[in-house]
Amino acid sequence: MRFLFIFFILVPLAEMMLLFEVSDRIGSLSTLGLVVATAVIGVQILKRQGLATLTRANQRLQSGQLPAQEIVEGMLLAAAGALLLTPGFITDTIGFVFLTGPLRRPIARSVVRSGMVKAMGGGSGPGAHFSYRSHGGAQQGPSGGSNVFEGDYSEESRSLGDSERYSQPDGEEKD
Repeated sequence: MRFLFIFFILVPLAEMMLLFEVSDRIGSLSTLGLVVATAVIGVQILKRQGLATLTRANQRLQSGQLPAQEIVEGMLLAAAGALLLTPGFITDTIGFVFLTGPLRRPIARSVVRSGMVKAMGGGSGPGAHFSYRSHGGAQQGPSGGSNVFEGDYSEESRSLGDSERYSQPDGEEKD
């Protein structure tokens, strides 16, 4: 609760005070131009960084790895975009920190290592294993055997009077 108070009350107040101070020193139009320029430049950099992060995430997925680092970086990039579009120098500074790769990657790495972001899936606990399999080859589970199966699933609506039939792979129907 204290964090929200600081974020939504104190940060905007500090932003306004800093904008007024800069405006007194360099002029109103120059301050406005500077705020708009940081937003425009930030969005252009955001496009490139976002595309590079998406490419790395796709490469990790294709190699059968969970792109946790890239997911957290994507969230930081989204936050950077929001901060850069918010008028003010403090939010722009934080946005550029999240936008800059050499600064963003260690932040994302520490978030992943800290466990603040947890995998959501079918299992949980210390023995849970999450895997992803691309079309390139079999994924090995923790016991050494293959634990990934491919298949199709479809759900058809049935009336109450229909018998429960399902189709076998060879095309025969079975009760």
